[in-house]
Amino acid sequence: MQTSFTAEQLRDPEIAVANTILRTCVHCGMCTATCPTFLLRGDELDSPRGRIYLIKDMLESGRPATKEVVKHVDRCLSCLSCMTTCPSGVNYMHLIDHARTYIEETYTRPWHERALRTALRLILPVPARMRLALKLTALARPLAGLLPRKGMFFLRMRAMFELAPRSVPQASSVERPQVHPAIGTRRARVALLAGCAQQVLSPSINEATIRLLTRMGVEVVVAKDAGCCGALVHHMGLHDPAMEAVRANIRAWTREIAGDGLDAVVINASGCGTTVKDYGFMFRNEPDAADAAKISELACDISEYLTRLGYVPTRPASGLTVAYHAACSLQHGQKITNEPKALLARAGFQVAVPNEAHICCGSAGTYNIMQPEFAGALRERKLANLEAVQPDLIAAGNIGCITQLSGRKPVVHTVELLDWMAGGPEPAGLPARSTASASV
Repeated sequence: MQTSFTAEQLRDPEIAVANTILRTCVHCGMCTATCPTFLLRGDELDSPRGRIYLIKDMLESGRPATKEVVKHVDRCLSCLSCMTTCPSGVNYMHLIDHARTYIEETYTRPWHERALRTALRLILPVPARMRLALKLTALARPLAGLLPRKGMFFLRMRAMFELAPRSVPQASSVERPQVHPAIGTRRARVALLAGCAQQVLSPSINEATIRLLTRMGVEVVVAKDAGCCGALVHHMGLHDPAMEAVRANIRAWTREIAGDGLDAVVINASGCGTTVKDYGFMFRNEPDAADAAKISELACDISEYLTRLGYVPTRPASGLTVAYHAACSLQHGQKITNEPKALLARAGFQVAVPNEAHICCGSAGTYNIMQPEFAGALRERKLANLEAVQPDLIAAGNIGCITQLSGRKPVVHTVELLDWMAGGPEPAGLPARSTASASV
């Protein structure tokens, strides 16, 4: 794609990166075939190619973002399926992230949208605030039925009520800053990203991760001052808050590296993992660029790390059929496709892969709140494909997907199933089985 940025514009390192990405695109349109919003609407402007044209025009002109551009960029899930499909290697992730930052710097959203985005930014990355907000949401749930079914404001309110759990789990002690010693001879030492929303919605995921790793001889560190990975605000275009969150994690984990060392930074929420693996790029022009690059190098998904360690189950096969849902951030963002399925099969589950496994479920961070119509349609499409393989339960590696898909079939994190089959407790909510199979 030909571009026409001025020499002055190209002195901006962000514009220089955008220029390189835009010039990589060859207009082929293959990305449209796997773009969820294009599949739903058939609108070229709701495809990666269409958004690339809009972003190119916006950045080249230097004008403030328009309402039309914002509408179509906001509709992008950042599922990155287009990057898997693209034959030219267009780094759409970095381009759309830059476009979102540009939009937030040049466009004034309606007051109610600014208020909602501010609330999400202040609440979701802070576990104590999120826990309180969910408890208040549970109290207000009886009023949800009174909300109109028209108008984006009310649709978003209804989406928040529908996504919020009926009850909020108790906070887990394992997520406080501490060292969880390896059982037996220590094979490795890793930092675990405890996360933010996940430890509120499903603390059992971190508990299972720590149990499994320590039984395998891995010392697990929950580092002091490490918190939200920064993805939530980063994908909202809020550059400074995102960099602040990332910087806190880099410093926390760098202290651990300088202390007793780290063999890996293990992440069990794939949306977070995609962002942590991008820290090196995000901080390429910062004073702590080398530390950021080191963290990105050490970062790995829990399925990657368990494969590296040589996971072995200790229980007999459960007889359960598991439909594996591939989170977009794992299969497209991190290019991890086989490891989770292979681990589940090794653990004795019958693994079923649904049709359209490459298509997003509609979660995408805060997308299912901000774009409830698109997210709802994608949820139903995904659940129909998952249910078609007639599974006993669904396994996924990302808390956003687990929340989005819950309600009909049991949805469990992959690591909880692997922990169970290697000596841990049975995950809550699994379907009833025969007495013989349940007792093994």
